[in-house]
Amino acid sequence: MEKIINNAPFALVLVFLVIGFVLLIKGADFFVEGSSSVAKRLHVPSIIIGLTIVAMGTSLPETAVSVSASLAGNNELAVSNVVGSNIFNLMVVIGVCAILATVNVARETIRRDIPLSLICAGLLMLLGIVGLGDKTGMTLGHMDGVIFIVLFACYIIYMVRTAMKASKEGKKVEIEGGSDEEIKLVSVPVSILFIIGGAIAIAVGGDVTVDAASRIASDLGMSQTLIGLTIVSIGTSLPELVTSIVAARKNEVDMALGNAIGSNIFNILMVLGIASAISPISIITENIIDLCVLIVFTICAWIFAGTKKKIGRAEGLCMVALYAAYAVYIIVR
Repeated sequence: MEKIINNAPFALVLVFLVIGFVLLIKGADFFVEGSSSVAKRLHVPSIIIGLTIVAMGTSLPETAVSVSASLAGNNELAVSNVVGSNIFNLMVVIGVCAILATVNVARETIRRDIPLSLICAGLLMLLGIVGLGDKTGMTLGHMDGVIFIVLFACYIIYMVRTAMKASKEGKKVEIEGGSDEEIKLVSVPVSILFIIGGAIAIAVGGDVTVDAASRIASDLGMSQTLIGLTIVSIGTSLPELVTSIVAARKNEVDMALGNAIGSNIFNILMVLGIASAISPISIITENIIDLCVLIVFTICAWIFAGTKKKIGRAEGLCMVALYAAYAVYIIVR
């Protein structure tokens, strides 16, 4: 596929990029639907399905792109895709939601989720710069990836236990895709077909997206980092943006910030954990700068969320404006 894309006209490369995004997004949808149905037939509680399969499904496109980029040696794209997606989720997805409808913020998001996302970003920077896991500076090595994956497993176990405890105490637990009505039950053969087909689509979509993005970067004289922070990260985050806009129009955005922060945690611990465990990823100076920006933006969102336990239109406009300023910066730097 790489040879075909490299020899194709530029207009066709853009088509390949769109096809890659479609394969990633639809593949993730089919994989999640098939896996959720199988889990439901095995009598796995809906809360657990929502916290694991459904929640991880939103990060599958980023996983495919970062793993494919890492294996292809496009390390700049592997890291910038995750950092760019996290910044876009936080500032644009939440910002647009807040502009359309006030985003109420849960207490757990302020006290637990946002601080944890800050810790994850800080840990990524620490392991990338110092190399605690593999004792190699400016590299996310195999051991660093294992550390991330172990932390991710601990996070999932903690979230499941917390949700199950709250459910037993009769408290309302809002989890993405966590209600029985939202989990579609399909036949076992169809579920298997969805899982296998979805996995293949994700794998192929990841390769096509990385190859097309690399070709575009080369033709336009752009760096892999810039492509990852803009085109690729926005493309893999479009489903979250569309879902949030639809929810905002229905005035159902209470979970928006929590979902965005949760997705950011997944992207660092799961996506980069898997990618670096498979193939070491080099960290460059631009990655460190972008991580600093992510940390600052997360703190801004924390302040906005903590002041009145909600994010209103003014804060939403400010978040989108900050992202626009950041976009200008990464283009001109």
